[in-house]
Amino acid sequence: MNASSRPRSPWTWIPTLYFAEGLPYFIVNTISIIILKDLGMGNGPLALLTSLIGLPWMIKPLWSPFVDIFRSKRWWIVTMQVLMAFSVAVLAATLPAASPFTWTLILFVITGFASASHDISADGYYMIALDEKRQSAFVGIRNTFYRIAMVFGQGVLVVLAGLLEKRTGSVAAAWRWTLVLTAGLLAAIALYHSLLLPRPAEDRTAAHKTGREVLTEFGRAFGSFFTKPGIWLAVAFMLLYRLPEAFSVKMLYPFFSDTAAAGGLGLDKAAFGLVYGTAGVVALLLGGILGGLDIARRGLKACLLPMALSLALPCAVYLFLAAVQPSSLWTVGACVVFDQFGYGYGFTAYTVYMMRFAEGPLKTSHYAICTGFMALSMLLPGTVAGYLQEWLGYVGFFIMVMICCFATVSVTLLARRRLS
Repeated sequence: MNASSRPRSPWTWIPTLYFAEGLPYFIVNTISIIILKDLGMGNGPLALLTSLIGLPWMIKPLWSPFVDIFRSKRWWIVTMQVLMAFSVAVLAATLPAASPFTWTLILFVITGFASASHDISADGYYMIALDEKRQSAFVGIRNTFYRIAMVFGQGVLVVLAGLLEKRTGSVAAAWRWTLVLTAGLLAAIALYHSLLLPRPAEDRTAAHKTGREVLTEFGRAFGSFFTKPGIWLAVAFMLLYRLPEAFSVKMLYPFFSDTAAAGGLGLDKAAFGLVYGTAGVVALLLGGILGGLDIARRGLKACLLPMALSLALPCAVYLFLAAVQPSSLWTVGACVVFDQFGYGYGFTAYTVYMMRFAEGPLKTSHYAICTGFMALSMLLPGTVAGYLQEWLGYVGFFIMVMICCFATVSVTLLARRRLS
């Protein structure tokens, strides 16, 4: 038996696989905002463009069937990791000190498409490389390392860039070195997986279905999704449940980093990475754990409205911060932790609702379509959030965010009536 066919413990590849799944997502969807803001992009185009570069995750259900028929999932995983490492390295090498940002945006888009393709192949690989018992046993491990990537991307890398900026005196240089480190890490993971990722017998390079058969099945899944009972209420719920967050999330770093004279808090990157990317993420994870336990104990219908309120109403902390503009990092941190804990708790209901709605013979395809609507719910408000903030100012903008809470509560009350 050669080394490549020798059985390997899932511990040797699940942690690195799901860390590699999470890190590029946060590079494209969070770090891009910070980089472009630091390099001088205005809030209007910043929110618009960083929303559009998240498009790959919205439309990935459209090409996910082809990952199953062209090459093996292992091949897709390693190839996409190499592509992500290369695109982040080129991004570091070409990062400008100021506008124009054309190549920067193109490279973020390439990284996004590679990352979304990696998500498809990694999740499929997980299901064929493990039996059902081990799939259940390791689901907590995969989620944990995805979240570790979240802390690393939104916290560690942002703090590192802030420290390098103070050391070098250059925003662009600080981000170049940070991205070089990230590219090196992704390249190391790709090399590791090329050598040690198992080769399951089920992961055939040749498909047993033709492209026409895949297209036919996809068309059937897509068509049947829109004939499910209560479809339009479900779509409205998926689009509106997170509306307050969808508007505010693109503006949080600009709000934290803008000067007090411009209505912001005047915090540096290191403080933002510590408060939002580290303490906030930990609070988010704790809220999610509590939410899962609560739904398991009381059921989705009983939890849906309290969780909607928990997700929406804590956004009031940003209105408070915009109005008061406290100088204490402890005050800012406490507000962020409160908001993120509430969001983590409330988001659990959204996930479970999509899983329940997708139930049926085509639940995998239907859930993938639900995640497309989830991405769309963030993309559409994000495209206009920056322009609204520039028009309303930060206080006015966060008042508008609070008004959006009515949409969350209203659609939740309607959706709750249909739950058994």
